[in-house]
Amino acid sequence: MRNVIFEESAKILAHVHHAGAQSILRLAAPKTAKHAKAGQFVHLRVSDALPLRRPISMMLSNPEKGTIDLLYKQVGEGTRQLAQRKVGEELPMLGPIGKPFDLSDMSKRYVLIGGGVGVPPMVFTADTLAGKADVVLFAGSEVEFPFALKPSTFMLPGIVGNTTLTIASLEERGIACRLASNAGLYGCYEGHVPSLARDYLLALSDAERARCVLLSCGPHPMLHAVAKLGREFNIPAQLSLEEYMACAIGGCAGCVVKTLEDGQEKYRRVCVDGPVFDANILPEFA
Repeated sequence: MRNVIFEESAKILAHVHHAGAQSILRLAAPKTAKHAKAGQFVHLRVSDALPLRRPISMMLSNPEKGTIDLLYKQVGEGTRQLAQRKVGEELPMLGPIGKPFDLSDMSKRYVLIGGGVGVPPMVFTADTLAGKADVVLFAGSEVEFPFALKPSTFMLPGIVGNTTLTIASLEERGIACRLASNAGLYGCYEGHVPSLARDYLLALSDAERARCVLLSCGPHPMLHAVAKLGREFNIPAQLSLEEYMACAIGGCAGCVVKTLEDGQEKYRRVCVDGPVFDANILPEFA
């Protein structure tokens, strides 16, 4: 049985713009907030001039307050128009949509790897797991991170040198986190975020690695690197894919991806069969 998708008129409660054409939206969307799970997304109509909606991953959900937070980057006309919307305006929205990350085994150590606009689902996942399971988050960006940062007090094996900064809100929730960038950002690992995660995994004992699960969202080259990490260390990996979407509810089949399941090639819809898939059924990432 698929999750129920709600149609809401989401009121903009806050809209904060950051460096690198990044923005964070807080929306009043009580039905979506109540049912949202880490890895799911919403489908927004950004303006009356653009009837087709835009899929955006959720970064946080607060069921008690009935709000969700979205982080997006201006990369086209849709997100450019979205950036012009003001507090108090309403956005027609469908949500929550898609298959979330599988977080059912709290005995596991969840290693979260996010890059660019793939960081928000990792923040949501970390927030969901806080206080319930072992979790560590590695986030990468080529522009300034749109979060308050601070030096971390959590020691992580394999993480040395100037890799000191963390996302302050995660630190306050007791979540270990480190950042990576190729842009020379202070306090960040110099390189790609999967390499930072690899340093961490290498420093773990065999028994500790056997407990790990990799969860990732980000650009395709990064997902390839994460899938490779999973094969190298024999660790299961769940990848959240991004595709262009029209309906986002499974009707148009415009966002299909090829899978290999039980030796059979199949085509799955990223919107409702995903966006989260086990890496081992995705031949593109083999």
